[in-house]
Amino acid sequence: MNRRQACEKRSREGFTLIEIMVVIVILGLLAALVVPKLIGRTEEAKRTQVRVQMKHIQQALELFKLDNGFFPTTEQGLEALVRIPNSGRVPKNYRQDGYIDRVPKDPWGEPFVYICPGSRSSYDLISYGADGVAGGEGEDADINLWDDR
Repeated sequence: MNRRQACEKRSREGFTLIEIMVVIVILGLLAALVVPKLIGRTEEAKRTQVRVQMKHIQQALELFKLDNGFFPTTEQGLEALVRIPNSGRVPKNYRQDGYIDRVPKDPWGEPFVYICPGSRSSYDLISYGADGVAGGEGEDADINLWDDR
């Protein structure tokens, strides 16, 4: 068997242990660089999603007021944007299809807190964050419509 035939035979046999180890080390290095950048981004993405949802609800509330001259009461809640309320002050110019398809929940599966009149403006719109209770810090901090963080 000449040298060329030996090389061809070896190349058909597959990868050597050294080659496999080199690939594993390279994959490990790539994972060490990429994974830390992805971890922690989930909560950041959820907080961004909350702000987008709040802006959508805010637009619907503004349209409701534009059509009817007032915001839904706290008792009527955000459900007044989906179907005409039958208690409290009943809107006279309510849109036939409502203002939104459904009341969204925040990314943690909790309902938004709507208070009208609000403490900061005509109404307050709040998500209690990851822990689902008022207050908190970091990932558990409340997200308010008036916060631009």
